[in-house]
Amino acid sequence: MTDGADTTALPPMARSALLLDMDGTLLDIASTPAAVVVPPQLLDSLRALTVRLDGALAVVSGRPVAQIDALLQAIPYAASGEHGGALRFGPDAALQRGALPEPPAHWLAAVSAWVGANPGTLLELKARGFVVHFRAVPVLDSTIRAMLEAMIAANDAFSLMPGRKAWEVRPAAVNKGTAVAALMARAPFAGRLPIFIGDDVTDEDGIAAAGAQGGAGLLVAPAFGDPQGVRDWLAASASAGEWAAIRA
Repeated sequence: MTDGADTTALPPMARSALLLDMDGTLLDIASTPAAVVVPPQLLDSLRALTVRLDGALAVVSGRPVAQIDALLQAIPYAASGEHGGALRFGPDAALQRGALPEPPAHWLAAVSAWVGANPGTLLELKARGFVVHFRAVPVLDSTIRAMLEAMIAANDAFSLMPGRKAWEVRPAAVNKGTAVAALMARAPFAGRLPIFIGDDVTDEDGIAAAGAQGGAGLLVAPAFGDPQGVRDWLAASASAGEWAAIRA
């Protein structure tokens, strides 16, 4: 993992593929997933970098691909959503999903009823999983974790993953590392060295996968400070045509 100011640890831009988490990396964390704000400068930077990288730029997020494309105007050449559960390999390409399980209906009913009885929590449904958000009531963190751990304990097809004031139940067979591997096997990413940027535990698999392919993984806090630092770095790199300095 790269977290210092020495950009020689990064592959040259001409040989790089850039894979970016979204919430907490490109975008500031908001009170709810729907409340995020996309700065216009970010879209300009992504457009310019997509050109400089000959298309080898993707967003790898826990959000559904449709949300990624709506928020970022489908500027990234490719996108992976739902922590590797869905992939769009190119502009206008059909969404591809693996043969992944769906959470049992009785899980969804139980969690929906629990969220309905606990104001301040939010249930976010995904195609192959769900998220319970508790940003407004952080005191419920351990309660939600215990409830979901007990729910999935007898079903090893699913795993429980922490997020930013959230707990997510998702298929165990995929993660951001599998998404990085799938993207890097296809043009225009194949033959390049991946740079993966993420901000939390959900990004660790992507960071590890980038390193395993000879690239680099960057965590937001030590390398950039916050999402604004990431956006500033992207803008400077897009302007210069080479990777800008990274915060020490």
